[in-house]
Amino acid sequence: SLCTAQLAAWNRLGDGTLIRAGQRLALRPPAGGGPRAEPAAGAEPPPAWRRPVPGPVLAGFGDSPLTASGIQLGGRPGQPVLAAASGEVVYAGSGLKGYGELLIIKHGPAWLSAYGYNESLLVHEGERVVAGQAIARLGEGPAPDGGRRPALHFEIRRNGIPLDPAGQLPPAARGP
Repeated sequence: SLCTAQLAAWNRLGDGTLIRAGQRLALRPPAGGGPRAEPAAGAEPPPAWRRPVPGPVLAGFGDSPLTASGIQLGGRPGQPVLAAASGEVVYAGSGLKGYGELLIIKHGPAWLSAYGYNESLLVHEGERVVAGQAIARLGEGPAPDGGRRPALHFEIRRNGIPLDPAGQLPPAARGP
């Protein structure tokens, strides 16, 4: 029989206690274990995403409450954070608790990307950015030991629903 834990896992709902009105839910496990988002007929296709920083995934999507809606990517303090796709900056500031200096970029009617834990922002609300443009400087985010570490909180949302960015982005560059 179907249980809440299965529904929560299949739909990436964390513990399953928060389901929004109108949210579509999968009633079966996803085929293929989480492929890249495929547009529905007539839906806006995803942008050609690029990595905002070249570093590894430090904390995966849904691994903890900190990554319930995104992932943590590693990097060096102060390194450039790049726009993952072209779009318009719709939020630039520190008004959302827990995200530090945060940027949100709209990539068309359905798609958003968010960049948190920044040390500083290089763009402003209303500004158009192109894929690969430096938009912020990497700051520090929470570490598992309760301290801080260089990190970028990164989210991709389609119609307001968080998707696993690791399934959307190209792989991290391999070192020598």
